[in-house]
Amino acid sequence: MTGAQRRSYEMFFSRYSLPFEEKKLDFSRVFGNNNRTVVEIGFGMGIATAQIAEADRNSNYLGIEVHKPGIGKLLWEIERRNISNIRIIEHDAVEALEEMLGDGSTDGFHIFFPDPWRKKRHHKRRLIQKPFTSALAAKLKPGGYVYMVTDWAEYGDWALVELSSTPGLINAYPSGFAEPQTWRPKTKFEEKGLLKNREIRELLFRKEG
Repeated sequence: MTGAQRRSYEMFFSRYSLPFEEKKLDFSRVFGNNNRTVVEIGFGMGIATAQIAEADRNSNYLGIEVHKPGIGKLLWEIERRNISNIRIIEHDAVEALEEMLGDGSTDGFHIFFPDPWRKKRHHKRRLIQKPFTSALAAKLKPGGYVYMVTDWAEYGDWALVELSSTPGLINAYPSGFAEPQTWRPKTKFEEKGLLKNREIRELLFRKEG
């Protein structure tokens, strides 16, 4: 952690964080409103998270991350931008999803540039595969969405198969991959991938109903 990230973590973590508990969250109590709630899994350094939340202050955003420097950076962005619609859980995303999100409680999931685990023997560690995709579907409200972006083409192909075969999820772009969503800011990580001529693949699936 840089000095600034550490200071932000120490000063603001208690203000914007939620402790991991084996107890389902009531988003209306957490955020103090009945606005829609979107969960971001693995927000990295959190800059895109802050930009999205700043541009959409009438929605709530819950970020799940274990990387302390990224949490510190997002906390700094929250304070700098005067954002009140973000909360953070510092915990393993799979366990947090299972224990803290109720079925049919969530309006959307953002999963931007998850680790592709490139070597074949590591594919079992990939986040986007069943049964995790089934858990995402269970937590979504009818009409809710899963929006995943990757700069690793083979992982995009993999995720398309896994999400397409998940009961209850329907591809919003039946021909395959999604068009870039105009509200999603381009990250430095994404720009680095483009400089290496990597293909950005986006997937947008919605829950039936």
